[in-house]
Amino acid sequence: MKPYVDRFKIVPKLLSLLLMIVFLFIWHGATRQAAFNQTGLSADDLMLMEMNGDIIPDPETEGSYINNPEKQSTFPGPIKVWEKIIEEFSDPFHAKGTNDHGIGWLIIYTLTVFAIGFLLASIAGIVMGVCIGLSRTLFDVLNPFLQVLKPISPVAWMPLLLYTVQDGTAVSILVVFLAALWPTVANTAFGVNNIREDYIRVASLLQFGWVRKMFTVILPGAAPAIVSGLRISFGSALIAIVPAEMLLGELGVGYNIWMEWNNLDIAGVIFAILVFGVLGFALDSLLDRVAKGVSFAE
Repeated sequence: MKPYVDRFKIVPKLLSLLLMIVFLFIWHGATRQAAFNQTGLSADDLMLMEMNGDIIPDPETEGSYINNPEKQSTFPGPIKVWEKIIEEFSDPFHAKGTNDHGIGWLIIYTLTVFAIGFLLASIAGIVMGVCIGLSRTLFDVLNPFLQVLKPISPVAWMPLLLYTVQDGTAVSILVVFLAALWPTVANTAFGVNNIREDYIRVASLLQFGWVRKMFTVILPGAAPAIVSGLRISFGSALIAIVPAEMLLGELGVGYNIWMEWNNLDIAGVIFAILVFGVLGFALDSLLDRVAKGVSFAE
């Protein structure tokens, strides 16, 4: 029975791998640049194209030309992106100037900003959510405000934050903080407010103190809703940090996307996007383990 279960579990992984291979082949075929055809072009046309850097002399055939590999006119394919990955990770921790940092430093900067903002928002959101959720009246009073503030994009707050704080790194942290705060507050308040009354009665019968009731009944009972809010906050914060870094002109993977675009290096843009995707996947997997650890069946 166990080998059958193992085979059943590995099938989706094999299908995912097959799908990725098919996607790479399609991507490569769609972006492959056709060989240069000089038929019908005059010597003056060829000279002009060579002066523009579009073509170079073919080293194997005299009088013939090929596309200039340094000036790719098509969308970069997977091989070009792979070469960019090798280039970036060959020296990931160099620092040659304000706008020339290795991808290792950019990842560390982004993760640091994200971690500070997300942790502060998680702590503040859980505390605020518990306080609101413990009082039905307070929950009913503040819930409309939470529902209004929750859908506002944190990027919309950036002009006010820049005007008041006037520090790029601090503003990036605050953008992450605002993106992660409201979903955590709302879900925590909902989870605490909807704890089964049986749990509270048992705690009262056992004469639990306030602190013991909080950490043995209220927080564990609301944990699934809290973690659900943290996962929503995590996604919102990860999305918000990209435009924040792009607009603020500080370090970070998001800023690197904007710099690569300014340099017209589309392969670099795709590389930075892939880095964000891998970071998000790794962090989400870690959060998923936490979610499974606090889940329970009634």
